[in-house]
Amino acid sequence: MNTLVCTTPGSFEYQFSDKPELLKDTAIIKIKRIGICGTDLHAFKGTQPYFTYPRILGHELSGELVSFDNAPGFEAGEPVTFIPYFNCGECIACRSGKPNCCANIKVCGVHVDGGMVEYLRVPSYSLVHGEGLSYDDLALIEPLAIGLHGVRRAGVKPGEYVLIMGAGPIGLGTMEFARIAGGKVIALDVNEMRLQFCRETLDIPYTVNPANENAIEAIKSITSGDMASVVIDATGNLNAINSGINYLAHGGRYVMIGLQKEAFSFSHPEFHKRESTLMSSRNATRDDFEFVIDCMKTGKVKAENYITHRTGFDQLKDEFSQWLDPANGVIKAMVEVD
Repeated sequence: MNTLVCTTPGSFEYQFSDKPELLKDTAIIKIKRIGICGTDLHAFKGTQPYFTYPRILGHELSGELVSFDNAPGFEAGEPVTFIPYFNCGECIACRSGKPNCCANIKVCGVHVDGGMVEYLRVPSYSLVHGEGLSYDDLALIEPLAIGLHGVRRAGVKPGEYVLIMGAGPIGLGTMEFARIAGGKVIALDVNEMRLQFCRETLDIPYTVNPANENAIEAIKSITSGDMASVVIDATGNLNAINSGINYLAHGGRYVMIGLQKEAFSFSHPEFHKRESTLMSSRNATRDDFEFVIDCMKTGKVKAENYITHRTGFDQLKDEFSQWLDPANGVIKAMVEVD
């Protein structure tokens, strides 16, 4: 089968490999869609933590279930996606119902080879039914679930202001679920095209661009001086993370979805005087996946809003690097596999 391997930062190479064999408690999926996410872009650039090369990227995936062992309720030929965070089932996190932050986690396309392939073997326990959704929809469940998980970590309440830093795909999904939770969403980004997308496509009521306005004053004006009860970082940008505390209301919650290699820091007095709550948000759970599916089926979230670019698997190597340039206006690139 044809496989696209990230051999070193900045370099892809098509290679041929054997189709995976079905093993005990596993399933084989014929890949139909590959969503390109920030993790893939960072890995290509060489800035992704927890990463070694060579690596087959890709974890936003959907496809046709070809064969399986020990997957009750599933049928060969049905459309599926899967939860790409392979957990051990034994560590304290797994025993506590938090497999998304398993101490021994193996994330598909990060710690182990991922889905830029024609056929992929995954643990049977990770399978998720298609529920009548399209392959495009199914490939977008995972990034949307990450945003939802961050909103749930924050415990967003109806009527409170929620500032989301970063209007990339993860941030946009976070905005949608913060809005669904009843929050009054403020989008912050330095890319004006993305802020326009927030306003016009996702109906986000407030946007702030710190590149051309004083962000603190803008947020203060929006919130009548209170600042945001919830701040969620979806940038992974060190400057943004360090600045986030300045946008937080007293008694507020600061949640980090974005991931940064370096140590972050902010003023202890600023953090302390607010009696702030600081949390990370890692990956997502099956409950998150199921909630996203329900929102898609009921029309609360529309996958087509996110997909701005498409290409075929055979063209992916040549087109991938252009998606690194913000000027190209990529929200979500979707790869179609024959």
